[in-house]
Amino acid sequence: MSAERPVRGRLARALRVAGVNAALILGGLALIAAAGEAWLRLTSPFFDPASPSRFVPGVGVLYEPGAEIRHTNDLDFREVSRANSLGFVDREPPDPASAAASCHVAVIGDSFVAAREVAIADKMHVRLEALAAAALPGLGVTASAYGYHGTGQVNQLPYYDEYARRLSPNLVVLVLHGSDLLDNSLVAMALKRGWDPDRPPFAFAVRTEDGGVGLRPPHPAYAEHARPWADGPEAAALPERWREAAVRALTGRSLFARWLDAKRRALFPDARPDRPPLRERMETLSRQPGYEWILEGWYPPDDIMMNLLLSEEPPPVFVQAREFSIWSLAEFRRRAERDGAALVVLTASTADDRPTALQSDMADGLGIPVVSLHDHVERASGRIEDARWPHDHHWSPQGHLWAAEAILDWLRQHPEVCDDAE
Repeated sequence: MSAERPVRGRLARALRVAGVNAALILGGLALIAAAGEAWLRLTSPFFDPASPSRFVPGVGVLYEPGAEIRHTNDLDFREVSRANSLGFVDREPPDPASAAASCHVAVIGDSFVAAREVAIADKMHVRLEALAAAALPGLGVTASAYGYHGTGQVNQLPYYDEYARRLSPNLVVLVLHGSDLLDNSLVAMALKRGWDPDRPPFAFAVRTEDGGVGLRPPHPAYAEHARPWADGPEAAALPERWREAAVRALTGRSLFARWLDAKRRALFPDARPDRPPLRERMETLSRQPGYEWILEGWYPPDDIMMNLLLSEEPPPVFVQAREFSIWSLAEFRRRAERDGAALVVLTASTADDRPTALQSDMADGLGIPVVSLHDHVERASGRIEDARWPHDHHWSPQGHLWAAEAILDWLRQHPEVCDDAE
C-alpha cells in the first residue's frame, strides 16, 4: 500500500500539470482567436460579401444598378464598390455625344473587367484614361467597362450590342482568360453550375436547324428551372457533411474563422475540392431531348473539364466549346468592322499557359491583334507574381496598371484608331 501512494501522488501531480498546461494552451488559443476576431471586426468594412444581381431581358444577369458590391477572398482584399445605372461595377458611362467626340475605348470581359477585387479608381480602363492623358494627350482617350463574373465572350456579345455600341467606340478591348473557353459552352456550364440548358441566365451559342450557329437568349425564369442536383457537402459521406456543417457554422459567425478557413484552403487546395457530381448530371441531362449526345466520348469520374478541352482529340462537348469560342470572337470582329471600331484581344493570364495559347491562336486565326499581359510584364522587367493577388488569380492593382500600360503601348503604335474622334 505504501508503495502505491507515491505512484498515485506522482500521477495526480502529472495530471494536474497536464490540466494546467492544457488550460494555458486553450486559453492562449482563445486569446489569439479573440484578438484576431477583434482586429478583423475593427478593420474590415463589412462582414457579409454581396453582389446583388438582376435579370435584364436580352442581356442576362447583371449587377443590381446602384447596389453596394462587397467582395473578398478573406485573405488579400475586402473591397466595397457600387454598380452603375447599367449594372456594371464601374463609373457612370459618358453620354454618347461626349464619347463620340473622344477616342473611346470599350473594355469587355468577365471578372477581370468587373474587377470587384480593387477600387474603381484602380481598374485597368480607369488607369488607361489617366496614362493616356499624360502620355498621349492629343488622342483624347476615354474608357468604359462592361464585365460580369463567370461569363465568356458568347455571353458578352449583348454587352456590346446593348451598351458599348451606343458610345461609338474607336477601340474594343476583349479581355480573355482561359476559363472563357468553358464559359462559352452552354452544355459545360449547365453541367458545372446546375442550369437547365434550355433556360440559361446568359445568352449562349447553339446549333441552328440549318447547322449554323445562333444565340439562345437568356431566360428570365432561369433560377426556377435550375437543376436540384446534389452538390458539395450534401453529396459527401456523413463525417464529411458534419465537418462541413461545423465549418459553415463557424465561418458564418466569425471573421477570424473565415480567415482561417480561407488560409486552409489556400495551403491545401485539394482538401476541399469544388467538383460537381458530373457523372450524375450528365446522365440526367442525356435523358433530356436534344442532349443525348453529351455522353459521347466523355464519362468522367470527376471534374476534368479543362484537361479534356485541351486534349488533342476532345469529346464532342469540348469540340463544340472550341467552335463556339472561335464563333464569338468572329462575331465581335464582325460587329467591330461594321461599326468602324478596332478590335484587340488582351489575354489576362499571368501565366504562359495552354488555354492562353489556344485563345491567342484563335484570335490570330481571325486576324485579331493580341496583346499579352504576361509578355508586357516580362518586357517591363516586372515580377509576374505581382500582377495577381497572393491567394487569388485576379489582377492586383499592379496587374491592372500593367494591363493599362499594355493597351496604351498598342494605342501608341496605332494612333490611327483615334482618327475618327472629333
